[in-house]
Amino acid sequence: MKLDPVTLEILNNKLAAITEEMCLTLQRTGRTLYVKETADFACALAGLDGRFFAYPRSIGVSGFVGLECAPAIEAVGPLEPGDVILTNDPYRSEGLATHLPDLHMIAPYFHEGEVVAYGWCFVHCSDVGGRVPSSISPTNTEIYQEGLRIPPVKLMRRGEMNPDVRLFLDANSRTPDANMGDIRAMLAALAAGQRRIDQVIAQHGAATLLEAEEDLVAYANQKARSVLSTIPEGTYRFVDYLDDDAVSHLPVRLALALTIRGGTVHLDFTGSDPQVAAAMNIPSRGRPHAWLTLRVLALVHTLDQTVPLNAGLLGPVSIEAPLGSIVNPEEPAATGVRHAAAIRVNDVLNGAFGLALPSVMPAASSGTVIPVVMAEPNAKGGRNVQVVEPMIGGTGARQGHDGVDGRDSGISNLANNPVETVEAELGIEILRYALRPDSGGAGEWRGGCGMELTFRVLTDGTNVLGRGMERLLFRPWGRSGANAGEPGSLVVNEGMPNEHHLGKIDVLEVNAGDIVSFRTPGAGGWGNPYRRDPAAVLADVANGFVTIEGARRDYGVVIADGGVDEHATQTARAGRVAGNKEIAFGPERDAWEEIFAPELMDALNHKLLAQPLARRQRLRHEILGGALGRLPEGFPRKPATPDQAETARQALRAALAD
Repeated sequence: MKLDPVTLEILNNKLAAITEEMCLTLQRTGRTLYVKETADFACALAGLDGRFFAYPRSIGVSGFVGLECAPAIEAVGPLEPGDVILTNDPYRSEGLATHLPDLHMIAPYFHEGEVVAYGWCFVHCSDVGGRVPSSISPTNTEIYQEGLRIPPVKLMRRGEMNPDVRLFLDANSRTPDANMGDIRAMLAALAAGQRRIDQVIAQHGAATLLEAEEDLVAYANQKARSVLSTIPEGTYRFVDYLDDDAVSHLPVRLALALTIRGGTVHLDFTGSDPQVAAAMNIPSRGRPHAWLTLRVLALVHTLDQTVPLNAGLLGPVSIEAPLGSIVNPEEPAATGVRHAAAIRVNDVLNGAFGLALPSVMPAASSGTVIPVVMAEPNAKGGRNVQVVEPMIGGTGARQGHDGVDGRDSGISNLANNPVETVEAELGIEILRYALRPDSGGAGEWRGGCGMELTFRVLTDGTNVLGRGMERLLFRPWGRSGANAGEPGSLVVNEGMPNEHHLGKIDVLEVNAGDIVSFRTPGAGGWGNPYRRDPAAVLADVANGFVTIEGARRDYGVVIADGGVDEHATQTARAGRVAGNKEIAFGPERDAWEEIFAPELMDALNHKLLAQPLARRQRLRHEILGGALGRLPEGFPRKPATPDQAETARQALRAALAD
């Protein structure tokens, strides 16, 4: 490194502060709830190699540290002062954008005629056209259905907006005015970054800034390797599932072999399912992409909070993501709900690291982020498209600590929207926005509770979209003898004659008076629940995290007259045997893997990826469907008999042998 440690630390703090000021500028001048309240945006500073050397620590989406701007910069050719690049195309930006509603901008920062850095920002905009309002549908089968694709282009040329580009933007959105309001806020954020970079150069010099860009990344790399070298070496394997691919009832498997050696991490996703004919694919382009490595960054920062937050954190990480798999799809795979698969990747990484560091890593978090969106008719014949809430669950418990209730910053660090603001923006009445009692996995340390959002619709012809609904079937797993969290659900008009229990939705059509209830999963617990301090269970009941019935059922704690009945509790606990599983996946996954064992699924995916892309999904449906046809309807919620299970296994083995 070229700079002395004191100067480097000063510049580290200054540059991080610039990114946070950019974020605050964007949030305060933004137009939509996505920006003003949810904070679904981020800003950063990139070096001449297009990688981020400074990233905000406390505002905006936390998971995009590892994105790369270089392919988008190279695609547009020479840049001049006042130019700004715009893109949202996952394939043409080489994974900078990962779905079409994310608008990414890059501005070159010049000094004396030479580029010294790049400013970057993104926002999730309300709508970029496509088949459904808000542009995201889990049932889209190719990216062309998802809206306007914007290859890297110059939105601004020498400080003037390109009218042709704006015309395309406005003509392909249901919310052009809202989009343009957020775009102008992005431009303001990039301008703020330019001003602050000019001040840094005035104080320290351009040469020092350029040296800091390289040194900060190198320092983070060095620190990350030092942290990773403390983890026991070896290869750790873990598997988790998405409930289904949104167009069938077949679960989607994500498999990982995590190898730790000499301060490096290698992530091998071989054994993961092929890309799906739905919108859950992660366009990583086979690189150590932000969506595939976030848990590594989080672990390094947990074990050493002095590590600078920049691209150097990924220096020790290598990856194997088979082409054509769900973690590295081939164009034109749909990617709109890629966050659902990314969350499960986070869980897989969490589980694998947990095998290496059982006392450090938590049980599974809720495993879902559901941006609940409403698209209501307006007086002009269009639709007002707004996010109601980004619904999440809780964090998993870990040794010595309960999970956090109703808060999971696992991938994005989004904020909730104030009820008053939502009701002012939309024809909606929020009836309940609260934690779900008894949803967190019971354990010596309790998993974080999920959430409930119940609202009454006030406008006929309204559409409700819930993208990324997951953990409705396969539960967030518990650790070290604890229970898994409760699964999520969606109910319309609960308790009424026209009550409907729904699974994943694409576009739910509702009318004035309909009541919609989203309930997110609870997180997994940690440790034997019968070892939990009865006083802690009593406090949970008092706080609404656990019901009196749940205290008796899940913890063996009897509560009467506002206190713990110690004699009854001792009696209740004496006759109970806690689960002894190191990882409690829940009955549904246990039933599934009794038939579809890991070694058989590895063999199936090896067979599928050897086939032409167009044949893989059909063959997968034929093979798995042949086995499922021998199992009871409702499997795996309804378990199979031993005879049914054996018949299904034989059918699966026979199909794999063909």
